[in-house]
Amino acid sequence: MELGLKGKTALVTGSTKGIGKAIANELAKEGTNVIVNGRKLEVVQQVVAELKKKFPETTPQAAAYDLSQDSQRQKLFKAFPQVDILVNNMGIFKPMNYFDISEETWQKFIDVKFYLPKMLAENFGRIIFIASEEAVMPQYSLTKTMNLSLAKSLSKLTKGTHVTVNTIMPGSTLTEGVQQMLTDMYKNTELPEAEWESDFMKHHRPLSQIQRLIRPEEVGRFTAFVASPYSSSFSGEALRLDGGLVPTIF
Repeated sequence: MELGLKGKTALVTGSTKGIGKAIANELAKEGTNVIVNGRKLEVVQQVVAELKKKFPETTPQAAAYDLSQDSQRQKLFKAFPQVDILVNNMGIFKPMNYFDISEETWQKFIDVKFYLPKMLAENFGRIIFIASEEAVMPQYSLTKTMNLSLAKSLSKLTKGTHVTVNTIMPGSTLTEGVQQMLTDMYKNTELPEAEWESDFMKHHRPLSQIQRLIRPEEVGRFTAFVASPYSSSFSGEALRLDGGLVPTIF
């Protein structure tokens, strides 16, 4: 299915590996010009080169900025003042007491205000937060739940326009980090490597209906659809991609 994304510009934060890189890849496959973001210039440039080689009709660009730093965010905004699609994939993981979270720290998680007014002026845009099943089954990450409220609140600012704001909640996904976790868990056991994933799902994700880890490209494909003009019928939504991991109450 052609998604109508040719020529669109997308900024995908944290897109040098894992889910972010898969999203960048799927968007580029649809003809989107992807702005690749990461902290290390050489890594960002490598991903840009990969995308250009695979999808030569697109124009990927490098955005090597540490978005946890305000000065770096300002440089990003100056370099790329307007985008059609903003995918907030960058995760900041730092355990801390709720009462110790400063206003500055909160701002690191939610700074999307730069691009939204421009999208509204153009009457087209997609803001997509990548959260996880912890948004509705919180254990360790309050920011994932916050994504849902923020997306819903921002979506109300886009009422009657062709700008949408949504949150995608993938379940356990086979990223590089998860692959390393499986290796660390099972490398000294007698269990064959081919059975690591199924054993992990059986004992650590028993509620999953698909009983396998989601692949990053699956999240990427779904995100590409949500970013497309064909997804205009929903906004402010929490879109689950968790393999049935989260129980549904009807």
